[in-house]
Amino acid sequence: MAAKPPAPPAPRLYLATPVVEDPAELVAQLPALLGKADIAAVLLRLAPADPRSLTTRIKAVASVVQKADAALLVDGHVDLIARGGADGAHLPGLAPLQEALPSLKPDRIAGCGGLTTRHHAMSAGEAGADYVLFGEPDTKGQRPSADAIAERLEWWAELFEPPCVGYAASRDEAGQFAAAGADFVLVGDAVWNDPRGAAAALIDAEQAIKQGHATLLARLPATQD
Repeated sequence: MAAKPPAPPAPRLYLATPVVEDPAELVAQLPALLGKADIAAVLLRLAPADPRSLTTRIKAVASVVQKADAALLVDGHVDLIARGGADGAHLPGLAPLQEALPSLKPDRIAGCGGLTTRHHAMSAGEAGADYVLFGEPDTKGQRPSADAIAERLEWWAELFEPPCVGYAASRDEAGQFAAAGADFVLVGDAVWNDPRGAAAALIDAEQAIKQGHATLLARLPATQD
């Protein structure tokens, strides 16, 4: 009888910002927020602007995020990642990922979302994505059901090595995706729009993740053959 395999660690939070035009308010908020929960990374979403302005925004947010030992990824704008001092980029699909990889690797993170099929997800992993994201809204604001996202996360977690991320639109989804085996849980608008404030929402999401992770551990076999 083989020894019990090591238990997987609890998923960590991945915080997506609002769409940022003037970073001053966000930069003021982030230090306290990053101290409220175990946030592994921040995804910076930028309003359209000229490259110089975008770079300035990235630099302002990067310094705060990295001081908290979290990684800063930028939603797109691959050409500004190094100049802005970010840790990587999030790409909206397999083709953008493949196009961006030569400029990001090996020094920076390349994450990938927009993966509507299992084949695309596998292709992204094979291409070198550092993580795959499931469940984010499409350009029309539509997304799969929570159960469908959880199924996709469970499938990936059981079969593949690169981390998987679940996009959670609520506290309940954060817990469900942790129970499905997600390595990270991405939270965004649900946090910023919470009437209690972002800090309370983050604490809530982390608690849900811990509960979901406990559910996952309870399902694991005690031994392996």
